[in-house]
Amino acid sequence: MAHDPTELDRQGPDVGPQYRSEIFYANADQRRIALAYIAQLERARVFADPIVTRVDPLAGFYRAEGYHQDYLVQHPDDPYILYNDIPKLASLRRLLPHIYRREPALVAANR
Repeated sequence: MAHDPTELDRQGPDVGPQYRSEIFYANADQRRIALAYIAQLERARVFADPIVTRVDPLAGFYRAEGYHQDYLVQHPDDPYILYNDIPKLASLRRLLPHIYRREPALVAANR
């Protein structure tokens, strides 16, 4: 699992409002779809705890600071990467091999 939508203001070991689970919508259809999907997951009891993901309008997109870009590629031996991210990638490869990409899409390549 990449993120647990039942964790309030956190993603794994990272805690604070900047780590909240949130979906940003650009129009009414996206909002409706997001809310309907959350409701579907709740009805199906996919998670043991309530989903706390917020659904808010998209106000803008802000690029993260440079040191955050392509972090896994730049720091593959970082303990945070080894403990938190590599297992998620292994799960993605195992569970969804049709969307897994061996070569990452790098931010630096898109500048």
